[in-house]
Formats: sequence, structure tokens, C-alpha cells
Amino acid sequence: MSARAQIGVTGLAVMGRNLARNFARHGYTTAVHNRSFAKTQSLIADHGSDGDFIPSESMADFVASLERPRKVVVMVKAGAATDAVIAELVPLLEQGDIIIDAGNAHFPDTRRREAELKEKGLHYVGTGVSGGEEGALNGPSIMPGGAPESYETLGPILEDISAKVDGVPCCTYVGPDGAGHFVKMVHNGIEYADMQLIAEAYDLLKQGLGASAQEIGEIFAEWNKGDLESFLIEITADVLQHVDAETGKAFVDVILDRAEQKGTGRWTVQNALDLGVPITGIAEATFARALSGSVPQRTAAVGVLPADAGTWEITDRDAFVEDVRRALYSSKVVAYSQGFDQIAAASQEFGWNIDRGAMARIWRGGCIIRARFLNRITEAYERDENLPLLLADPYFTQTVGEGVSSWRRVVSQAALNGVPTPAFSSSLAYYDGVRAERLPAALIQAQRDFFGAHTYQRVDKPGVFHTEWTRDRSESAEGDA
Repeated sequence: MSARAQIGVTGLAVMGRNLARNFARHGYTTAVHNRSFAKTQSLIADHGSDGDFIPSESMADFVASLERPRKVVVMVKAGAATDAVIAELVPLLEQGDIIIDAGNAHFPDTRRREAELKEKGLHYVGTGVSGGEEGALNGPSIMPGGAPESYETLGPILEDISAKVDGVPCCTYVGPDGAGHFVKMVHNGIEYADMQLIAEAYDLLKQGLGASAQEIGEIFAEWNKGDLESFLIEITADVLQHVDAETGKAFVDVILDRAEQKGTGRWTVQNALDLGVPITGIAEATFARALSGSVPQRTAAVGVLPADAGTWEITDRDAFVEDVRRALYSSKVVAYSQGFDQIAAASQEFGWNIDRGAMARIWRGGCIIRARFLNRITEAYERDENLPLLLADPYFTQTVGEGVSSWRRVVSQAALNGVPTPAFSSSLAYYDGVRAERLPAALIQAQRDFFGAHTYQRVDKPGVFHTEWTRDRSESAEGDA
């Protein structure tokens, strides 16, 4: 065993525990520490054979066991718990040491911490880690931010333990200060949209066809052989075909229909509003979870609010299944397109210079939203790194365009039959909105000028104008005497 550890992990809940094991399995002597020493002892007892570990009961001993520059992975709950660990670490560290925050920190907190620790001569690397507990152990997608020079030291280790696709690590330097955690936040927002779209597709097949969970699972398994191939489609097929051991019913049918959330979807939507980026699919997916938990409102409405809906009349089962598949694919492309738009806007706002093609590339393996068509997204940004709209890439213009009629049929059938499809519907509305030559926003701006003198621009001449609505309705240019 080496005299000193090459990397350390503090915080040994399931994610930290599995990351530590991953490091050790790749030949890195790994220092491990937890607030409760029992968890540290449990790791060594259960998995000491994974590699070389140096367990420590105190933070001081933990830091002392690390070679310079020290590389400390902090894997604790975001927020106050992270700040508390940092406060304990800082007096024990020396200039040039690196703190890697691998939790789901909110990126403004990461920016603050990075600036504060830079003044102390320490590197703070906010790092997105996706893949859940299995990914942490067997190879996650890793999104490190912080100073570029910290990645020179840390990068080879993180790339080594990351997932690999075609031999390429699913890890790369994202950008300065909070860029890594920002990209992970948007990843999670896209994940919300992806999951909601899949749930809506399931509901349409269930209600439209009267299909069983087993039958729908088989449909998803078939879809996973084509351009919808992804981790989420794969596990959906598995979940839908799982039978509850206690009741003998389809497992999905005995689960309470309330989807919880930890907050990253909400952060994504709030930030998009701050940046002025329409991420309608992600927003509707986030609100759909909120609606599922709105028990008093749902209880008051069920059996009371009139539906005035039709009854499903599906004459061609295969055609309907194909329509839903195409609508799902097109809506997924919109969700990813909106997420990458948000990354581009933040990159410009904060001076991060994020390579969107590289982000798509490192999401191809290890992470929750890994999918076959991420290769196509990488190719799109390689063709044009300044691509203003993913949907405008020739490949996506063609593939989404081929499914538009199916998309419209699915959304209209859902509306006519009273089936909620907020993510499908909002994604189609975005598609129609972004391609429209002229939007009704002109009327909104005129209204704003009427009640608030907010001014407007004209299509026929330059300048900013205001109409005297309550007087003679004369128009004046802003700046006129």
C-alpha cells in the first residue's frame, strides 16, 4: 500500500461509498472518511478487497493521509452540509490543494465557494456526477468545472473512472467556476422532461389501446432497438413488465401516482426564466410532478369537473403505436434542444465557453439520459459549433419533420379524449412557435404600451415608440422632445 492516498472521499453514503470503490478498483489508493466512523468501517469490512483504502476517523487524519496536492472529493448533501465540510477542511489544507464537490450543488453556491477558496489559494471544483449509485461504482458521466489548471491534475483520474463509449471517456473539462454544476443541473432538467414524456407515452398507450403494462413494456422494449434507444426507455420496459410479488398485479399499478423531486428541475426552470430561455418541456415536466402531489386539488376535482371528452376509436393499433413513438422522439429532441439552448445562454452570460458538442459526447454513457441520438447531437455541434437551434440542424430538421403529422395526431387525440399530455403538447407548441414567421406577441407589446407606456418597435422603421392611448393617440419616438 502507498504511504499516501492519491485521492480521498469524505461522505460515504451510497454515492460517496461507490465513488470511493470506483477509485480503488482503478488502482488509486483512496483515503475514506465519514462523519460517522461506523460507515467508514463498514466500507472497509464489506469492500476492502476492491483496492487500497486508508480509513480515517478524524478529518485531520484523513487530510494528513493524502499526497500533495491533496484531492478531496466531498460527497455530502448540498447546501449547509457542504459548507460545513468545507469549513472543516480549509484549515487543514495548503495552497494548491483541490476540493472536488461531487454533490448536486446549486451552481450559484459553487461560484461563491470557488471565489472564496481561490482567495485562500485552494482549488474548488464543482463537479456534476450522473449515473446514480451504479454509475458511481461502474463508471459515471462526470462534468467538472473550476479552474483549468485544476483539471490538469484531476482530469486523468476522473477520466479513468468515468464511463467509456467507443473508448472515449464520458468526462471532460466543462468550464470555469460553476459551469460543471450548471451543466449537471440542465442534465437533470432534461431528465425530468424525458421521464415525463415517457410517462405520457405510456399513458396514451394504456388509455388509447387499453393495453396492459406488460404489453406496453414490450412496445418500449421494441422501441429501444431503434432511434429511441436509451437508458430511460430500457428501464421503462423493465419496470412495466415487472410484477408485484405481493399482489400479482403489474408493479406500476400498485405505485402511488405522486412523483417526487429533489429540486434540480425547479432550479433549471428558475434559471431559464432568469436567462430568458424557453424550456417549455422541462418546465411542464416539473409542474407535472407538482400537480401529481397536489392531493387536495386533485381530490376536489376527481369525479366533479366535467370531462366532456370523447372515447378512443383506434382502428389501426400499429399506426397509433407508431404515431406515439414518433411524437415521443420529436418531443425528446425539443427537450434536448431547449436544454442545450440554456447551456449556450449561460455560457455567454457567465463567460464559460462551454462546448455543447462535448457535453453531448460525455452524456452518451454512464448518465441517466444516455441515449443513441446524443451521437447525432454531437455531430450537429461539430458541423456548426455556433448552431443557434438544434432543430435547425439538417438531420433533426428532417427526422422531426417526418414525425410532425404523427405528433399533431397524438396531441389532438389526447386533448379530445381528456388525457393530459403537458410535455407532448408544450413541446409541439414550442416547435410551432419557433418556426412561426410572426407571433401574436405584437398584441401583447401593444397592450403593455397601452397600460404601462412600455413602448414598442415597428416592423416598418427603426426606433422605439409610444402611443398616447388616453389622449390623442399620437405616436412619438422615444427621445423626442
